[in-house]
Amino acid sequence: MKRKTTCLLLFSILIAIQVTARSKPQVIAHRGFWKYEGSAQNSVKALKLSDDIGVYGSEFDVHMTADGKMVVFHDDKILSIPIQTANYVDVENLRLSNWDKLPTLEEYLNKARVLSTKLIFELKPHATPERNREAARLSVDMVKKAGLLERTEFITFNLDAGKEFIRLVPETPVYYLNGDLSPKQLKELGFTGLDYNYRVMKDHPEWFKEAKELGLLINVWTVNDSNQIKEMIEMGADFITTDQPVEAQQIIYTSTE
Repeated sequence: MKRKTTCLLLFSILIAIQVTARSKPQVIAHRGFWKYEGSAQNSVKALKLSDDIGVYGSEFDVHMTADGKMVVFHDDKILSIPIQTANYVDVENLRLSNWDKLPTLEEYLNKARVLSTKLIFELKPHATPERNREAARLSVDMVKKAGLLERTEFITFNLDAGKEFIRLVPETPVYYLNGDLSPKQLKELGFTGLDYNYRVMKDHPEWFKEAKELGLLINVWTVNDSNQIKEMIEMGADFITTDQPVEAQQIIYTSTE
C-alpha cells in the first residue's frame, strides 16, 4: 500500500505541473492530504503532503479559544472539549488521530513558510458577531506576521467574518461557504467568489454562468466521486476541493487533454 501511494504521489507531481500550466480547474486538498500513512486531517503532516503532490492549495480549519489562541482543527470539540469555550491550556496537549499534537495556527504557518502551496484558510464560525470579527482580525494579523498573506485565501461560513476579511485585506481572495447567497449578492458584498457545496451547485447550475459573467471564481466542495469531479469540470468550476487530491488531479489531466 505504501509503495502504491508513493507512486501516486510521484505521478501527481508530474500532472500537477501540467494542470497548473493550463490554469483551470485547480485542486484543493480538503483538510490537507490526510489519506496517507502517518497523516491526519488538519495536521502539519497533511499540509506538507499537499505541497508534495503539487495541488493548488491545502484547506485547513481554524478556531479561536476562549483566551484568544488560534488552533487548527475541524470539529467544534476535540475529545469532548469545546474548543472555542476552552482555554488553550485545556487543549494544548491533546492529540490528532496520527498522534501529532493539536497544532496552533502559529505552528501551522511556520511550517507553511518553507512550502509553496496556497493556504486555504477556513475560519470557523464563532458564537457572536464580535467574536467572529475578532477571530478574523487575529487571523489576518498572524498571516501577515508570518509573511504569508500573498499565499493565503480566506474562506468562511460566517458573513461577519467574511466582511471583516474583505475590510482588512481587500486585495486578498475571500470566499463565502454557506451557499445561501447568489453570485450577484456576493459580488455586491465584495467577495472574490463562491465556495459552495456540490449539492448547492447542482441545485443552482445557473450560478456557474452568473458567476463567470460577474467575474467571480467558483470552488466546489467536497467532491470525491470521480463522476462528480468530471461533472464539475464540465460545468466550469475553477477549483475543486476534495479528499482525493491525487485522483482528482489525474481526472483533471485526462479530462483537459
